Amino acid sequence: MKKQQPLTVDIHTHILPETWPDLQERYGYGGFIRLEHHKPCCARMMMDDKFFREVEANVWDAGVRLRECDHHQVDVQVLSTVPVMFSYWAKPEHTLDLAKILNDHIAGIVAQYPRRFVGLGTLPMQHPAMAIRELERCLDIGLAGIQIGTHINDWNLDAPEVFAVLQAAEALGAAVFIHPWDMMGKDQMTKYWLPWLVGMPAETARAITSLIFAGTLEKLPGLRVAFAHGGGSFPATIGRIEHGFEVRPDLCAVDNDVNPREYLGRFYLDSLVHDEKMLRYIVDLMGADKIALGTDYPFPLGELEPGKLIKSAGFAPAVESKLLGENAFAWLGIDKSLFS
Repeated sequence: MKKQQPLTVDIHTHILPETWPDLQERYGYGGFIRLEHHKPCCARMMMDDKFFREVEANVWDAGVRLRECDHHQVDVQVLSTVPVMFSYWAKPEHTLDLAKILNDHIAGIVAQYPRRFVGLGTLPMQHPAMAIRELERCLDIGLAGIQIGTHINDWNLDAPEVFAVLQAAEALGAAVFIHPWDMMGKDQMTKYWLPWLVGMPAETARAITSLIFAGTLEKLPGLRVAFAHGGGSFPATIGRIEHGFEVRPDLCAVDNDVNPREYLGRFYLDSLVHDEKMLRYIVDLMGADKIALGTDYPFPLGELEPGKLIKSAGFAPAVESKLLGENAFAWLGIDKSLFS
């Protein structure tokens, strides 16, 4: 590995196995994703017979990922599954089975390249007891934490069932990455890719605000949680959220009477905002210790040149070092010397 100062760590990347069992045949019903390898180094992600996304070999081939990481001077990637694979809607035992397939694959990549990759697992969040057992297993097989969705079917993240899993994550020292999926309102905005452009940011704001108003961050002060896409629309609406808390405490402060602004700096955001002014704003809002490089690699809505936005923003060298790698290690709870 080409050593650099500072180390560059991308906390937001997605990976899939090259193949996995036919899930419709395995479980007896549809709705799951499969890969259709229709030409060399390319595949279609298909939901039953419906096209979802075209992907290339960098989604599943660790060798390709390493070459692209070297090209972009990324020292370490944090691997997590593609959120469409969460499958919270399925029967819990089937979601657990699929999670084990995905988690074992990521753990294998991490074991093969322990100085280049860190892994996050996925859980059957619709069944908290199963989820906690799989969380424990994830840590046993060498993963650093978990990735969960911005909601779990009909549960927002304030649900007591979700709290139980987050409480276990805090107790076990597992990092938690929260990523939007199954975007609200998607059936009402089918044109212009609006679910990805508008729905995703709203999903992340929904998740952050739910955790704040529920008092989850108050009850679990040791929880190391990060949110994708620069916190979505939350940073731009914190003033509105705070004002609502102040003028309608009867609706907003029913579970937690602490001002939402007090939680800024208590959780992490990735840097994936595509705008230098917005990056500077979230660093100022959250603190330079709470923003970490995230790219959504290898998908086109991500940052196509990892670290370029941070490096071009003119931060002081000490701040740039934090954003590019130091904050990622702090969130993961990993000693960076293991990678240098």
